[in-house]
Amino acid sequence: MKKEFQNMTDVELAAKLKELKSELFSLRFRHVSGQLENPLSIRNCKRDIARVNTEIRAREVKKA
Repeated sequence: MKKEFQNMTDVELAAKLKELKSELFSLRFRHVSGQLENPLSIRNCKRDIARVNTEIRAREVKKA
């Protein structure tokens, strides 16, 4: 999974982050309404968001 984010461009990372945040909102909404089959998907989504944010920050530090 880590390699997947390292191979993305900055624009792709920003788009992926937006997509993951939207997915997390949807997962939380479905969890509250009792329609979420797998509660672990929320944790996985949060971890993917963290991975993307880490890669974005690493690139910022590398450029500076």
